[in-house]
Amino acid sequence: MCRGRGSGILGRALEALLIDWGGVLTTSMLDSFDAFQAREGPDVRRAFREDPSALADLECGRIDLATFERRLARQLDVPAEGLARRLTQDVQPDTAMREAVAHHRAQGIRTALVSNSWRAEDYDVDDLFDAIVLSGELGIRKPDPEIYLVATRRLGVAPDQCVFVDDLGGNLKPAKALGMTTIRHVTTSETVAHLKRLLSSKRPS
Repeated sequence: MCRGRGSGILGRALEALLIDWGGVLTTSMLDSFDAFQAREGPDVRRAFREDPSALADLECGRIDLATFERRLARQLDVPAEGLARRLTQDVQPDTAMREAVAHHRAQGIRTALVSNSWRAEDYDVDDLFDAIVLSGELGIRKPDPEIYLVATRRLGVAPDQCVFVDDLGGNLKPAKALGMTTIRHVTTSETVAHLKRLLSSKRPS
């Protein structure tokens, strides 16, 4: 029975947690881009807004990392070698968020990582998840609704049984439209509290 568990938008018990990687289970990607700008000059956020094609192609697996670095380097007028590493060098694991995922999984919540991926080797927490859904492997990226549905199918749950956490509002809208309960990640303490409220503990069977 799941009577102690929170309810989703349509009233069904919440059984699964879908969660983003960069900026949720790590410190902010955007802050790392800002640190890059402080070191090297170019405004990466603006570059991605004005021409997101290289990023989209990378995250959908249409180009490899080296090609992405060359294309973005031309746009930013910076050296291409090691560009992805330089962009993300200030990103660190968020230990408290990872501990929260581990806690809820131990209590019987199904968990899935749903990420617009750059490098497969970035994901070092396979033991936290029942499913790992990466855009580069699927050829689709958030906010395409299909990537969320892939996660629900792999977990064996309905969308209205899921909580989805992301730091970008644009990625939350399609999940909410599918019936998911959504959390906009701003601070770790707030997100952990929201998850605790929504996903009341259940002993593993």
